[in-house]
Amino acid sequence: MQVELLNDQGQAASNVDVPDTVFGRDYNEALVHQIVVAYQANARQGTRAQKDRQAVKHTTAKPFRQKGTGRARAGMSSSPIWRGGGRVHPNSPDENFSHKVNKKMYRVGMATILSQLARDGRLAVVEDIKLESPKTKGLATKLKAMNLNSVMVIADEVDENLFLASRNLANVLVVEPRYADPLSLVFYKKVIVTKSAVAKLQEMYA
Repeated sequence: MQVELLNDQGQAASNVDVPDTVFGRDYNEALVHQIVVAYQANARQGTRAQKDRQAVKHTTAKPFRQKGTGRARAGMSSSPIWRGGGRVHPNSPDENFSHKVNKKMYRVGMATILSQLARDGRLAVVEDIKLESPKTKGLATKLKAMNLNSVMVIADEVDENLFLASRNLANVLVVEPRYADPLSLVFYKKVIVTKSAVAKLQEMYA
């Protein structure tokens, strides 16, 4: 499999060979959907809470007499069918939203996403990305020169200069290969991988 090798102006200087085991897999939509949904679900926090009929603040007195009113029987106003009553199956703060994904499925799914990005022309390789100082303007200028607006950069090693320069850019994410996630790969319009990071991706997902 070959992908574009970009120069400092964002133009395809040549093509570079990348391993088919990571960048040449067939697309599996069901698997990609599963690992993206699982990643989002595993990031959820159980912060929502509702009250059942025991927890709502209501009197336990019978609202009205059992017979003679023409209304339906009622025992207490905390009943779930009453306005202001408790919920039947309330959400609890310790609710578990996590999805289980096997390691092999995750590796294949990540390789599938990278392969489809390469086929769609949304993935390219660069020699390296280095900055002399931790200035956001320096990285922004470099990416603008390469005509990259929404980009995820996968670098072999993210040094302090690159990290500090990228953290304030809204549509830029710079990560090491081990921190690349399926949601970000799908979200960003362009994915840039350094040459040295290609070998690590092969080691992780081949």
